[in-house]
Amino acid sequence: MHAPPSPVAEMPAPSGEPPPARGRLTARVRLALLGALLAAAALAAVVLEPQQLLTAERWQGAGAVEALLFTCLYGAAAAAFVPRPLMGLVAGAVFGIPVGVAVALGGTVLGAALCLVVGRGLGQRAVRPFIERADWLRTSDRYLERHGFRTILALRLLPGIPFAPSNYVVVLSRLPWTVYLAASALGSLPQILLYAWAGDRATEPLSTGQLALAGVVMVAALGIAPLVRRRVTRTLAAHRAPERGAER
Repeated sequence: MHAPPSPVAEMPAPSGEPPPARGRLTARVRLALLGALLAAAALAAVVLEPQQLLTAERWQGAGAVEALLFTCLYGAAAAAFVPRPLMGLVAGAVFGIPVGVAVALGGTVLGAALCLVVGRGLGQRAVRPFIERADWLRTSDRYLERHGFRTILALRLLPGIPFAPSNYVVVLSRLPWTVYLAASALGSLPQILLYAWAGDRATEPLSTGQLALAGVVMVAALGIAPLVRRRVTRTLAAHRAPERGAER
């Protein structure tokens, strides 16, 4: 007589990802919600022009409470694709250089945190399988894990890199949130200082020394770009070489 089949042997092999619990959103639904949310935010930034709420005329005579409110609006607008340079100029024009820098820096960190919460909450679980399948994405992800601080620092120091789009891409990695926020704050500080200073001096004629200082800051920031690019390229190649050898 044959022994009855074991019920354990008939159980299907577990899949790579556990089935979603009842009431939870699947990875694809989360990714679709993230895409719809970002598209709606970008459309609202173009159509509604929320930066009009942060004009200097609306914040005349602002105090501590208004500074806190401005910081919150700054952060929300930065996460919704509103350009930070414009808001930094207004912060300097309304609050002066010291308070304006603090307000803009706080808003920058808040905006980065909002991008982190939205991007990881809705997109990371859906994107991780694609990252693990593609060699260059997997290598870039591991590079961010090991060299995240210098990478985010370079992204913030280089002018012309959009704040919100770069954030929503970076937060899909496993970069620690503490490193991400600390590097965002430190790397954004030079540009914030420049914008606050320009906003505070907007009503005064610029001297030759002031123009020269602004030019030196911009040229120095642009000069970092090729150095950062060469450094990242070499490091990525170094990370990719062992993986190719292991595959062989």
